[in-house]
Amino acid sequence: MTDTRYLVHGVFWGGSVPATGAPASGAPALIESDAGSAVLRLQRVDGDGGKGARGAFTDLALDAGTRLGFRIAAEGKSCLGHSKVHGPASRDHVTCPAQAPAARGGQCERCIVLDDSRLIHDFHRGGRVPPGLRAYLMQPHWLYVATFAGGASKVGTASHLRKWHRLAEQGAVVARYVARADDGRVVRILEDMVTRDAGLPQQVRSAAKAAALVEPAPAAGLDALNRRLAGEVRALLAGAGGEGFEAVNERWARPELSAGACAQAARHAYPHDLGTGTHGFRVDSLSGSIAVAALDGSELEFVVNLGQLKARMIELGDHASDVPAVQEALF
Repeated sequence: MTDTRYLVHGVFWGGSVPATGAPASGAPALIESDAGSAVLRLQRVDGDGGKGARGAFTDLALDAGTRLGFRIAAEGKSCLGHSKVHGPASRDHVTCPAQAPAARGGQCERCIVLDDSRLIHDFHRGGRVPPGLRAYLMQPHWLYVATFAGGASKVGTASHLRKWHRLAEQGAVVARYVARADDGRVVRILEDMVTRDAGLPQQVRSAAKAAALVEPAPAAGLDALNRRLAGEVRALLAGAGGEGFEAVNERWARPELSAGACAQAARHAYPHDLGTGTHGFRVDSLSGSIAVAALDGSELEFVVNLGQLKARMIELGDHASDVPAVQEALF
């Protein structure tokens, strides 16, 4: 066991998704495979100035079969710092010098003001942005429709370099790209139009995603729903006209690590508060930041929202979660 403290920055996905050649006329572009992997990103809070220096980042792999044990080391949440964007593939993470308590969204008020990403949402309305962020926003962007385990769906955007990763981190069960825009301004105009005219929201709460994974809806129904919504959005885009984008019909490739979590099954919500105490379980599958996990001494599956660890201090160790008094549902 170690008493080194880490600040949790969240679950991040990596990998690349190569496309096949041109699809048949009218058919969606096909994606052959993915190299999707996920990590729990940790920032060392204390250190000796050497290899394990304070502020250093560690990525803890969340592969199928990973054993994750930890203790919550402090009350509440702490500031994650802020980012400075220098271009499409270049940004710096700046730690919070005061390690202040988080006010909202995992940041203190000072870091919220300094974070470049807060300016993204007003860019398409004429908001001013620094040169590095402008370079990021002027790369091609994608508009997508995503559907989650319970059928909740949303419209969203992803930069070209984050095209696949964005949906992996969102935890979609099925998704389709419906437009490719020249830049981040155009894609956000389209996103707002879809919300206004088609009624698709731009956000699905993490708690709702986790609740839906306790008993996911059948895959065929979710795919049919997503296909219908994506078609409606493409029809809306065609009727709207305008320049700076083209409609596309391309299905997103879900990571293999998420297959088990998205499969239809009866599970149980994790019964313990991730904001306190000790926890330990085996990660069997992962959808976004939500794990399907096994507890020692139980054959049941539990849905654990690892997103609740973001901005919390933890100590890693050989811990185990208590098994609750639950029974398998009778069928």
